[in-house]
Amino acid sequence: MPGESMPRNRAVPEPTKVHSVAFLESVLATSRDCIKVLTFDGELVFMNTGGQAVMEVDDFEDIRGCYWPSFWEGEQNAAATEALARAKAGLIGHFVGQANTMKGTPKWWDVTVKAIAGDGRWPAYIMSMSRDITIARELEVQRQLLSDELVHRVKNILSVVGAIANQSLRGIDPDRLDSFGARLAALGEAQGLLVERSTASGSLREVVTRAVSPHCPADRCSITGPSYELNARRTLALSLAIHELATNAAKYGAYANDVGRITIEWEVDDAVLHWTWRETDGPPVEPPLRTGFGTRIITRNLASEFRGEVDLQHLPSGLVLTLIAPA
Repeated sequence: MPGESMPRNRAVPEPTKVHSVAFLESVLATSRDCIKVLTFDGELVFMNTGGQAVMEVDDFEDIRGCYWPSFWEGEQNAAATEALARAKAGLIGHFVGQANTMKGTPKWWDVTVKAIAGDGRWPAYIMSMSRDITIARELEVQRQLLSDELVHRVKNILSVVGAIANQSLRGIDPDRLDSFGARLAALGEAQGLLVERSTASGSLREVVTRAVSPHCPADRCSITGPSYELNARRTLALSLAIHELATNAAKYGAYANDVGRITIEWEVDDAVLHWTWRETDGPPVEPPLRTGFGTRIITRNLASEFRGEVDLQHLPSGLVLTLIAPA
């Protein structure tokens, strides 16, 4: 009735031991997950009603006693066998795999396997819980196809821009045109990396490695630093800056001879990112007489997107760039 207070600490009746099995079966029947109980040898002895529905099982007696890993084929069979072995060892087995229902409908499953007690004995049985993730898997495949198409279109657009520039800027210094085209290619590569990482972020190590790899021999480049994620804007800014640094190194710096080296390293200390590009053993370095567009990409854009400070030094021993920014 309105205005009446609800009783507190009301006793909730518990199912009696006689009715506990039926009660638990009714609870399991409401689940759309496929919950199976196996013997310790992996033979199927129980499947909940909801699981039978999603697995399209007309009569459970037709599959009672089947060896559970046999429901899986190929690599999934090996994964199921390993998960069963982990459960028998007292661990939790887990894998994601594809298996058809009893009527041949292909589905993807997220599977967890663990040991359970029975009649006071431990362990006595194995429980397998399979969740139907088919729709999520199909959406992921669709997303990946759209992402691949986006990467393809972006690179095509940048190629068209490059072609238009070549046609429109005839008579311009060829080196400057080549530099422009290379920057477009670096931009396309950075965009591709962002799409591959769901357009949200990128691993700093992955960004550095991919941006530097077209220019730097692996045996003359050292990359060290902890795991760290970059957002989309920082990924683009750093990719373009590394392209400019590597191009400059190939023309005038550490890679302009046969012995020069580049060291790229970073650390995160007290929520501050310290990132360094250091060239050694290259030709003697002299400060440039003017600040070009490439230098502005390296310094201004990098500092702006990271909201930090960039220090670019042309030391006689080699160029050194240091970025200090909030992590």
